Amino acid sequence: YLARLALVEARMDEGIAVAKDAATRGFLMPKFIYTAVLGEFDRFLADAPRQNVLVTSLDERIAKLAEISAADRAQAGSAAEKIVADAVLPAFRRAREMLQAQQALSTDDAGIWRLPGGVRAYAFYLRRMTTTNFTPEEVHQLGLKEVARIRTEMDTILRQLGYTTGSLEERVAKLEASLQPPTSPDPRPALVARNEAIVRDAEKRAAVLFDLRPVAPIVVKREPPFTEQSAAAHYQLPAKDGSRPGTFWTPLPGPTYDMLTMRTTAYHEAVPGHHFQIALQQEMKTLPRFRRDGVFGFISAHGEGWALYAEQLAAESGWYDGDPQGHLGQLSDELFRARRLVTDTGLHVKHWTRQQAIDYGIPVPEVERYTVWPGQACSYKIGQLKILELRAKAKAALGVKFNLKEFHNAVLRTGNLPLAVLETVIDDYIAGAK
Repeated sequence: YLARLALVEARMDEGIAVAKDAATRGFLMPKFIYTAVLGEFDRFLADAPRQNVLVTSLDERIAKLAEISAADRAQAGSAAEKIVADAVLPAFRRAREMLQAQQALSTDDAGIWRLPGGVRAYAFYLRRMTTTNFTPEEVHQLGLKEVARIRTEMDTILRQLGYTTGSLEERVAKLEASLQPPTSPDPRPALVARNEAIVRDAEKRAAVLFDLRPVAPIVVKREPPFTEQSAAAHYQLPAKDGSRPGTFWTPLPGPTYDMLTMRTTAYHEAVPGHHFQIALQQEMKTLPRFRRDGVFGFISAHGEGWALYAEQLAAESGWYDGDPQGHLGQLSDELFRARRLVTDTGLHVKHWTRQQAIDYGIPVPEVERYTVWPGQACSYKIGQLKILELRAKAKAALGVKFNLKEFHNAVLRTGNLPLAVLETVIDDYIAGAK
């Protein structure tokens, strides 16, 4: 840990050099992204070296190792504090100064269209992230169509719950407000426990739908306070040697919480979403090691498409029976993913402003994410729709021979791969089943 910590300064200086070079060629971030990044730097730099997260994290983890003596633990803490004080914090201050200077040269234009070659770059990123040949306009129109469909379904449920007046967004917000837990005592430990219970229940329900399930366990943890303000819920794969389980990280910064979407988020990040796919891929001995380990990166269209498919699978399978609020949360998250298709293409091709994206119903951190990661937000819905399309194709071809567990086996055994390749896999599965 100390050896790696000693390398941080050099890596930060490399990053500063790259950013300065890019700026000379016209590559600057939007002004509002600089503001967000500077805020993160300020939070990192606010604490004294001893209280810096890179020191306290070592303290917390080394305390769990019985073979480390108190004296050695204290020595390691002091060494980490010295590296942070003498090298890490000064490097971060240099980076902050560079970002502050660049911000003065930037504008509020959000889309990649503003950069040299930006329009062609976006078309490339869209192909790369969706692993399809959809054009930006096709993705935009598909998003508009899905948004209209999902809003109609949500309106039906809201009316059944007695929410009949106001816009869809106003009614959802009113229902969400009614579900908020009391502020005292701190509700967050109970919310983590509730998420844990949802995952344990999902594991039992998944037995009916899946033959393949990971050996590695999955746990729920609250996102650390240092990253909680800007983090989204996410999944961390288990250690290959079994020393660490898969982890569903849930940020709970408060003062309000996402109660409606709690169940569907757990299904997406944990079971039967990312944990089933990513942990299984790592455990699949029939795959070559470079694929088990994801050497060439994570193909978002397949991985996120599967997780969004998992959300819908739960709804189709009756997991929300007796819980219309939970079903509404599932549709709300699906609407969010459909809006991403519209917003991402809007920002990067149609010259949408940051405020237009916010007005369309996208939270500020998400707008910032789409701004700096073009095309990625489109992968979820495109991937889900492709998996549903392939499932319908298999059902139509196999008729009474179609078996949902076997279809899931075919998808999961392949590991993470482009959607076009997944289609050939399912074609082979159909031929074999026939």
